[in-house]
Amino acid sequence: MTPRITLAVAARVLRQLRRDRRTSAMLLAVPCVLITLLWWMFRDLPADRFDQFGPGLLAMFPFIVMFLVTSVTTLRERSSGTLERLLSMPLGKGDFLGGYAVAFGLVAVLQSVLAVGISVGLLGLEVQGPVWLLTVVAVVDALLGTALGLLVSAFARTEFQAVQFMPAVVIPQILLCGLFVPRAALPDVLGAVSDVLPLSYAMDAMSTLVRTSDTAEVWSDLAAVLAFTMAGLLLGAATLRRRTP
Repeated sequence: MTPRITLAVAARVLRQLRRDRRTSAMLLAVPCVLITLLWWMFRDLPADRFDQFGPGLLAMFPFIVMFLVTSVTTLRERSSGTLERLLSMPLGKGDFLGGYAVAFGLVAVLQSVLAVGISVGLLGLEVQGPVWLLTVVAVVDALLGTALGLLVSAFARTEFQAVQFMPAVVIPQILLCGLFVPRAALPDVLGAVSDVLPLSYAMDAMSTLVRTSDTAEVWSDLAAVLAFTMAGLLLGAATLRRRTP
């Protein structure tokens, strides 16, 4: 990877996002709207309901949105021949994926700051740990969605097929991450599967920050999510094709 080329790719992606207002709105507004909708659903119920489900969805929504947008956008680059033209220049696969990761990483920072700010500042989500660390976990979780989106785009031929990967890659993580049933209460086989799913560690980190100010477990969970993110980017670089046949 060459830093200058990687940053040039990132700048190109950010210019595209700035011109595509619908995608920008989806990236920045949808997680905030969904979290607000959740708060509204629980408004007339006991106050701890939002505190119970809010952190999990704060981890989940950025992950899902970044996964969808990244996978579809990357596939569009390949199917249109743009990626093939780019890779005919002094541009490696690592520069391409690195540029996308940097660009969507910056978007993830803004997305997570907005979502956490609304959840804690306006909707009253109670957090025992530091709010800035909650934001960091949300950012890393969004980066995980970006990495997995880049990875699955290598195996899809159309944008519709990229979306079809969601039931296989995203939904099992939602079901087994501990949002609906505590991970300790899952059957042994499902508990073992949950232990190797990255969203489980993001959920654990969010829940820990809400319950306690002790951040030791948060950092270990955060390191696990980062490891999965790096593995996704490396596998994405290894499997990326120049164009869709």
